[in-house]
Amino acid sequence: MRDQTPLRLSDDARKRAIASLRQYVDRELDQEIGDLKASLLLDYILADIGPSVYNLAIADAKKFFDERASDLAALCTRDEFPYWLAQGKQRR
Repeated sequence: MRDQTPLRLSDDARKRAIASLRQYVDRELDQEIGDLKASLLLDYILADIGPSVYNLAIADAKKFFDERASDLAALCTRDEFPYWLAQGKQRR
């Protein structure tokens, strides 16, 4: 995502987000807005606030993977030269 393209929603998610914004404005602000105004508001939210939400999601994912990666050394290594250790009598 280095080219910094705007966040985009699928067509279905966009339709649902517009309907949600219209319902929110109607119930919470006691105003009715149409699809065009809701669409413009959604575009603003995605362009201006969306990157902050995206960055938080990436930080959460990075933390998750970093925690899992720190376990790799313990989970993915094997004792070297295990034969004599298993026999309980190491030769010199």
